[in-house]
Amino acid sequence: MTLRTIPIAVADAPEVEIDAALVARGLGLAPEAFRRLMDTHRIAVLCERGTGVDAGLYRASFYHGQRRVRLVVDRDGALQPHSCEVTDLPRPMQRRGRHSHGDGRDPA
Repeated sequence: MTLRTIPIAVADAPEVEIDAALVARGLGLAPEAFRRLMDTHRIAVLCERGTGVDAGLYRASFYHGQRRVRLVVDRDGALQPHSCEVTDLPRPMQRRGRHSHGDGRDPA
């Protein structure tokens, strides 16, 4: 199977396809691993449709682990100049109990 594009369905809009290799590379994954993770829903995808001056553009964000790849494409899937952004996201803070000392000691 050749991995070239990722179809993204947008309600009331044409299907937009994005270069899967670009997203896989941004997430630090081999294309085959990326496809497996997409197939098992281990990569989250958010697609937003532009309005106003951004009408006709789509911003797609792909999340895996602590990394996000965000890019803007047109209806044909063409990447917009300077729109590919790879971000390492901060780790979520570990929750502590209301009475925890935070140092491993039992509350007294």
